[in-house]
Amino acid sequence: MGCGKKDDFKGNSCVCEVVRAIKDIQDNAEEVCECPSNCFLEPLGAISPSANRKNSHPDTRVFVLKTADGSPFHAFFKGNDCACVSIFFRVEDVFDNCCAVLRVLEPINRKPGPDKTVNLADDCCIDLKKVCEVDNFRSTNDCVTVDLKCFCAVQCIADVDLDVCE
Repeated sequence: MGCGKKDDFKGNSCVCEVVRAIKDIQDNAEEVCECPSNCFLEPLGAISPSANRKNSHPDTRVFVLKTADGSPFHAFFKGNDCACVSIFFRVEDVFDNCCAVLRVLEPINRKPGPDKTVNLADDCCIDLKKVCEVDNFRSTNDCVTVDLKCFCAVQCIADVDLDVCE
């Protein structure tokens, strides 16, 4: 099933291809800087290099997936009181017919003062105003397995160093 369509889906979706490309770029991370935020930019570190807090070698391309109605896909992570919903992900694996394991990334705001988790959820939905407060990410131990053919868009956000072990 493709992006909101009930007909049989044949072949790979563009979202699947982009997430596969992100995985390849992460696996071949090198240090070089470029400006645009195209998901296909290589090497890892080319998207928002100034956002990389540690100024070291990025190991993650942070991205958001969008559903058929344009809303961001979200998943839960453990901890931090009630701030436990995120729309930000790191690809861990892509397998079979466009299935992927995604690591849920904790949205962080570093200003002012110490890092704090941004609570993206209100009573029923993702609060899009809160998304604008996010300026960094922290790796979690929570993952979700998804069928990439169920999404209509992927937006790359930043290349960051999350110190994720390979």
